[in-house]
Amino acid sequence: MSGTRRLEWLNAAGDHIGTTLDLDRTAQELADYAVPRLADAAAVDLLESLLRRGEGERSGAARAPLTRAMAVAQIDRLQNLEPDPVGELTTVNPSKVAHQCLTTRRPVLVRRIAPDQYEHIAPTPHAALALRRAGVHSYLALPLVSRGVLLGLVDFVRCGDRPAFTHADLALACELATKAAVFVDNARLYGRERAAVVTLQRALLPRAAPSTPGLQVVSSYRPAVDPGGVGGDWFDVVALPSGRTALVVGDVMGHGLAAAATMGRLRSVARTLLGLDIAPERVLARLDLAARDLEEDQVATCLCAVYDHAERTYRLASAGHLPPLVIDAAGRAALLDVPPGAPLGAGVIPYDQVTARMPEGSRIAMYTDGLIKNRHEDVDVLLERLRTAVDGPPTALSESCEATWSRTESCDGGRFDDAVLLMAEALSQPEAEVVVWSLPADGSAAGAARRLVRAQLESWSLSELVDVTELVVSELVGNALRYGGGPSGLRLLRDDRLCVEVSDIGPDLPQIQHAPLSSEGGRGLQLINMLCRRWGSCRTPEGKVVWAEQDLPGGSSRAGG
Repeated sequence: MSGTRRLEWLNAAGDHIGTTLDLDRTAQELADYAVPRLADAAAVDLLESLLRRGEGERSGAARAPLTRAMAVAQIDRLQNLEPDPVGELTTVNPSKVAHQCLTTRRPVLVRRIAPDQYEHIAPTPHAALALRRAGVHSYLALPLVSRGVLLGLVDFVRCGDRPAFTHADLALACELATKAAVFVDNARLYGRERAAVVTLQRALLPRAAPSTPGLQVVSSYRPAVDPGGVGGDWFDVVALPSGRTALVVGDVMGHGLAAAATMGRLRSVARTLLGLDIAPERVLARLDLAARDLEEDQVATCLCAVYDHAERTYRLASAGHLPPLVIDAAGRAALLDVPPGAPLGAGVIPYDQVTARMPEGSRIAMYTDGLIKNRHEDVDVLLERLRTAVDGPPTALSESCEATWSRTESCDGGRFDDAVLLMAEALSQPEAEVVVWSLPADGSAAGAARRLVRAQLESWSLSELVDVTELVVSELVGNALRYGGGPSGLRLLRDDRLCVEVSDIGPDLPQIQHAPLSSEGGRGLQLINMLCRRWGSCRTPEGKVVWAEQDLPGGSSRAGG
């Protein structure tokens, strides 16, 4: 090449090398760009520490660092060469020319390979024989160094009638290696950042789903291919009293470590609020306040749903989030109309809630926008494509979840935003597991509640719990008569535990208070707190529900009735 063409070729390298932030692809682009303009064959090796998200070598050493073959390119005539296989550790010992290049960080030029030098260039004696038979006669090795860090090396060979490498070729190759090292280093740094964000993101997401009575849940998180797209998406599954389950999906509007940290904070707040049995719309209102207090000044979308398997209903509220999909038992999918509300942190509250009934076998799919979005199409088109992707004959829930990921994979080179998908299926529940009664709103309510509870527990073969449960239900009904305008309903639920609920129309939630020694009342909740595993209360559209849970006796069957 003439001097002008050499410069043009070198300047164009930036358009062909480093087109992505992927180390493997960057190494292959370097090898492909050098062949055949500069060399007849090229190989790129990178430090093993680099590939393990560590640092490169910052100072010289007497022993060459461990390297791994990353890319090979050659002309057709050299197809039978035997370089180190791509993906395998490379053979670098003190007798090899590559060892000299890595330890001194200086290029090594062998203009004419002598017969006794092939074994010092090739990885194995058989590969050295292949080099000689192919007519390889000139060799050049260069270190890849960027910002003072050794990243690996690239070597070139020429064969046949092609002239041997000259010092001008050496200078050109050094410039190319310098340019390529910057691209490799960028990919290294972005890879480390992506690994750090993904590690943090996964650490902040739930590791195992809790027991979800009457509900099968499958959830998964997929990071973006682009490091800049990772961070901010989350999901959660929270077990609530009375066998209810809360499902949450959220998306912080941003990426990177800051978005992942914000996600962790919001998820912690949401779990705390849901643990207090606060309704979904009120959870979002409190999350909005929490988001506005964050120093990062970030906003997020969130969809919160609480499933009550006794009533087979979802109670949902949304803060600017995409609508969930509901799939019936036949596999027909439809978008559920949930008022979107404003994103968390925007300061526009309150949020509205909707209730959706879910027959046995029906499913709900909650997700973040990374599942569907691309750079070309409108959100309505993307939502319809998602609906079509999940529509069809039902399969196992895990298979359906995996199929949804596959059908929504971006055609633009991979998912460019991280994504969450959470799917839940309503399971059959024996009628005897949940019993609901209406109670009179007068003084006879406590006696009626005791009789109902005793009869039901005996039919469930839980006679050991009769005395405590009668006492608990008497206290709950008494509180409803005294402070809640009278009880409106009694519910007894048996799953992993036994839960008794009393509902009324009163707005005030009960609290344990210190009762004077001379007082004849005020100790009911203290007694419940001592006798039960846990107790609590939550507001409903009609008033409130006060509940108390007890552990089942060891070995108690749940199949009675």
